[in-house]
Amino acid sequence: MAGQLTFTLAEFQEAATKWRSDLLMLPIIGCNETLQYMTARPGIRYKEQVGAISGDAQFGPYKPSRSTDFNLNVDFRTLETFFGSVVAKFEPNSAVSTLLGQVGDTKGDGQMRAPTALHVLALIARGLSEHLNEAIWAGRRDPNGDTTIDLFDGFDTITENEITSGALAAEEGNYMKLTDAITKDNACEIAKDILFSLDPRLRAQDLYMFCTQEFADAYNESYLLTHGGINYNNQYAQQTVEGSNGRLHIIPMYNKIGSKFIHITPKINMLVGYDQMGDIESVLVKEYEPFILSYIATMFFGVQFESIDKRRLKVIELAD
Repeated sequence: MAGQLTFTLAEFQEAATKWRSDLLMLPIIGCNETLQYMTARPGIRYKEQVGAISGDAQFGPYKPSRSTDFNLNVDFRTLETFFGSVVAKFEPNSAVSTLLGQVGDTKGDGQMRAPTALHVLALIARGLSEHLNEAIWAGRRDPNGDTTIDLFDGFDTITENEITSGALAAEEGNYMKLTDAITKDNACEIAKDILFSLDPRLRAQDLYMFCTQEFADAYNESYLLTHGGINYNNQYAQQTVEGSNGRLHIIPMYNKIGSKFIHITPKINMLVGYDQMGDIESVLVKEYEPFILSYIATMFFGVQFESIDKRRLKVIELAD
């Protein structure tokens, strides 16, 4: 069946040119399980300054002679996207066979759903998203590396660097380290301690608690053990931390496996940068050798906290 659906190099090259923007966007769309809780910043090529602005001027009773200095404070941070590339060799007939298994019979009316050269390229582009998603937390920039994890610093790596620099610290109010390992016996108590430790201005916002699935499981088990007899405990999976007025949402993420941090912050503070608006990023298809083609793509990608001020972020480091 796959033999009836072969495509020439020219057809692949035409599809790559015509649908360049869509193919470049597919790896990002494929990360939506994570990115839906974050804020996208398209059009970022290399570096851009981001930050939160605050000041201490205030209204008072009317006095024509009174004036005060505004003392503008700008917490500038750098959102940097890194230029990455991929050269993925693929055998067209194998890719078509895979797609045929997904769409079913291509005879009769089914022919309307038959794969095209674009579908083959989209299959490859979408596959890139899994590694991109994994790097959002664990990425560690290595210019000499060869994988997505080497492309940019993920949020956990940025966190480690800020702890080392002292910008994330207990005395700053944006960091705390747990002394006890989290279990089903203490998860609810620890979650409440974390909640109560938040700056009141942070706690008043709608927040995400980015954590591992293990923490979410421990919290659910702990909640079941400690709230089993309460009539409002009508579901097993708890969506928010008890006592947060429904504002602190528990967001377990599979790509946080192995992470030693819990991050508490509003969606607007988690920035994901990419370009998608310039002409430097590209998608090409070239012949690598007989029967083997190369999918060649370049793109920008990077992440950053908009602010690490205690009013915008609290990082919890798990016990050793």
